Amino acid sequence: MTIESSNLAPIPELYVNHESAQKLKREAGEMVSWDMTPRQICDLELLMNGGFNPLTGFLGKDDYEGVVNDMRLADGTLWPMPITLDVSEKFAEKIEPGKDIALRDQEGVILATLSVTDIWTPDKSHEAEKVFGADDLAHPAVNYLHNVAGPVYVGGRITGLQPPVHYDFRGRRDTPNELRAYFRKLGWRRIVAFQTRNPLHRAHQELTFRAAREAQANLLIHPVVGMTKPGDVDHFTRVRCYEAVLDKYPQATTTMSLLNLAMRMAGPREAMWHGLIRRNHGCTHMIVGRDHAGPGKNSAGEDFYGPYDAQDLFREHQDEIGIEMVDFKHMVYVQERAQYEPNDEIEDRDNVTILNISGTELRRRLREGLEIPEWFSFPEVVKELRRTSPPRSQQGFTVFFTGLSGSGKSTIANAIMVKLMEMGGRPVTLLDGDVVRKHLSSELTFSKEHRDINIRRIGYVASEITKNGGIAICAPIAPYTATRRAAREMIEAYGAFVEVHVATSLEECERRDRKGLYALARAGKIPEFTGISDPYEEPTQAELVVDTEGYEVDNCAQQVLLKLESMGLIKG
Repeated sequence: MTIESSNLAPIPELYVNHESAQKLKREAGEMVSWDMTPRQICDLELLMNGGFNPLTGFLGKDDYEGVVNDMRLADGTLWPMPITLDVSEKFAEKIEPGKDIALRDQEGVILATLSVTDIWTPDKSHEAEKVFGADDLAHPAVNYLHNVAGPVYVGGRITGLQPPVHYDFRGRRDTPNELRAYFRKLGWRRIVAFQTRNPLHRAHQELTFRAAREAQANLLIHPVVGMTKPGDVDHFTRVRCYEAVLDKYPQATTTMSLLNLAMRMAGPREAMWHGLIRRNHGCTHMIVGRDHAGPGKNSAGEDFYGPYDAQDLFREHQDEIGIEMVDFKHMVYVQERAQYEPNDEIEDRDNVTILNISGTELRRRLREGLEIPEWFSFPEVVKELRRTSPPRSQQGFTVFFTGLSGSGKSTIANAIMVKLMEMGGRPVTLLDGDVVRKHLSSELTFSKEHRDINIRRIGYVASEITKNGGIAICAPIAPYTATRRAAREMIEAYGAFVEVHVATSLEECERRDRKGLYALARAGKIPEFTGISDPYEEPTQAELVVDTEGYEVDNCAQQVLLKLESMGLIKG
């Protein structure tokens, strides 16, 4: 069977029929239940609807090891990404192989049952090295692996009862079989998929037109609306941008469908994975980009993957993936000809003006309210982006002070609050460590687990304030790097996060100690006290470091204000 004739036949799903589902739901009420994380729900949906065909559930240990080490399931089938159900140790103690568990969404609705075959503790550093190329926390998926995902994996076959409910853009969401049926109905035989997690600009339009023409295929714009990279434009804004430009495409040859995929940003492996997913959705070709699904820079400031690594690996396995690659051309605008052309095909480049705006430059222009030229993007797209990303001086933001007890965080935070309130324009909320402990976290102790919960609560409240255009000023100790990063990611989805390390020395903090806490900690009367019996992990990439020794509070507050001004968050 050729790629073109096999791509339209129905593919297996993991759902049972309606009567069986009702019966299983009643039985599942008695089972041990796992409340799934957003990423697990994305994975489960694509397992159940055939998007991850040939997988029949979350990977067992043998399949997992084959995928991690060789990009193959235990039976030799090509599959580059470990699809795992990670759980807590406490939950793992309640279950055993041979038993079924109920998988629920975050509202407690049962979506599926899982027949447990394997329970094991993986070597996550090995997984990071093999799958992502480095055990480096600068990679969002490696950070997720170590600091968010549970320590134990559970493998087993899935029985699907119902898909997760999506209230947004329902008419744009299609299962693999729904898309295959649509292509059959319209008589489409060759379909090229365009994978994207960013808004579409004019260069993307030209690129997709050329790709469809080159492959003599119809075009499926197939954006990811599950989890992408922290800091990406939210999917509501992106879909509105896609809809705004869809009428620039010929309706008879182009369609758009949303893919609820949790991306891993795994570069070359991710490109192959996207190819297998698109094959399952009925596509015959896929555009693979420069640095496809790359996460950006590593801890050393270098790109995680080479610009063409993804294309090379995809090309190597193309026949097995069952989908043809269409190379992504880097498109640039030639001013004299008023058109986009592939950068490496401009022969008279010394005699023409080549224009291009990078993603970083686009964000800067949005942040500073500068013009975005019409040759770069469609006015409709710019309008949607400006609605979500007004100039920084009109956005909410969070100032997050961190430092030892007695370092002066609260004093500076209070001074900043007063100065920002004096300026006016946005509501200002102070989330001081002691105040939060009293009103939000009164039941928590000072154990590491409870400290993490406390900082996550502060991060959540600050993210809501930021999202709604206010200013949140936080002043907890926040001793752990991973938890500060989690707070940053929560907040940066909606506005700027300005970390201020109040770098007062331990000796000075002890000298200032009005409450006598350090003396009690040294006497062993306060366990797990930061700086004495518990570590303080100093920030290495704070936006600002403030030294309070020998400086007035007013001077320290002024440093913070100057930083906010230089970032465009307040007007001078």
